[in-house]
Amino acid sequence: MKIIGLFLLGGYLLFLPFFSHGTPEYAEQTTFDCLHCHVDPTGGELTKEGEGFREDLQAKGQYRPLRPFQKGIRLIIGYLHLLTAIAWFGTILYVHILLKPAYAAKGLPKGELILGWLGIFLLTATGIPLTIARIPAWEAFYTTRFGMLLGIKLILFFIMVSSASIVTFVIGPKLRKKIVQLPLEKKKEYTADELSRFDGTDKKPAYIAYKGKIYDVSSSRLWVEGNHVRKHLAGNDLTEALGTAPHGEEKIIKMPLVGDLISVATKKKKTLPEKVFYFMAYVNLIFVFLITFIIALWRWW
Repeated sequence: MKIIGLFLLGGYLLFLPFFSHGTPEYAEQTTFDCLHCHVDPTGGELTKEGEGFREDLQAKGQYRPLRPFQKGIRLIIGYLHLLTAIAWFGTILYVHILLKPAYAAKGLPKGELILGWLGIFLLTATGIPLTIARIPAWEAFYTTRFGMLLGIKLILFFIMVSSASIVTFVIGPKLRKKIVQLPLEKKKEYTADELSRFDGTDKKPAYIAYKGKIYDVSSSRLWVEGNHVRKHLAGNDLTEALGTAPHGEEKIIKMPLVGDLISVATKKKKTLPEKVFYFMAYVNLIFVFLITFIIALWRWW
């Protein structure tokens, strides 16, 4: 916590005092167009009026251009922020589009959980100094277009973090408790619920289903504790997931064949924790697209 505090304090000091930004909102408020202060409407070299405005800000202590070292630090923080956002959003899209939320209904694999929470931490730690560098005062959140878009993005991010906390620490444990710990009965045919109990944890066998057949992967060194390279969990039908694997079905069909996966005629009703999990999962997916759209508005609208 001390290291985090020093990091945030250092980021805050690096970007103080705040520097000014020429914005369309400023032009609307003053009735001056961009060429009033800039030789080129896209920015850069200042006119005589622009230099006078800058000198006035300097006299008030409200403007100081960043030194090369500070720009370098800002570039590194910004790069890390962007890279983390790509990894975090990529994890959400990977789980929803390729694995499907049903795959994680019994709990996300540790790899995805670690990556997700590491992404949340890094986005927060890098986002704070970047926000300080771009927002000179609280009023900017409701008086400028950039501030309002940033405020919406921050609200969406906080909602996503809150839902991730609920799923990780409240819904997840309840979903895992739902699996009743009865004596494991080995037979030739298993339903999906029966298969889910053979997850390789607590010294139980690790079974997986592929194309209607169930295989025992307990003896494989790649399925320690029913977890395959921190991506796939035993006790599940991995037919669709194989499409994302770097190997073919030969790695699966060479495992000991246990029996067949059968479907039940009646559709099982989802419990309240499951409904909450699916709701939050799809809300977060929608938020990913919304935040990406907001970023597109910043840059290209």
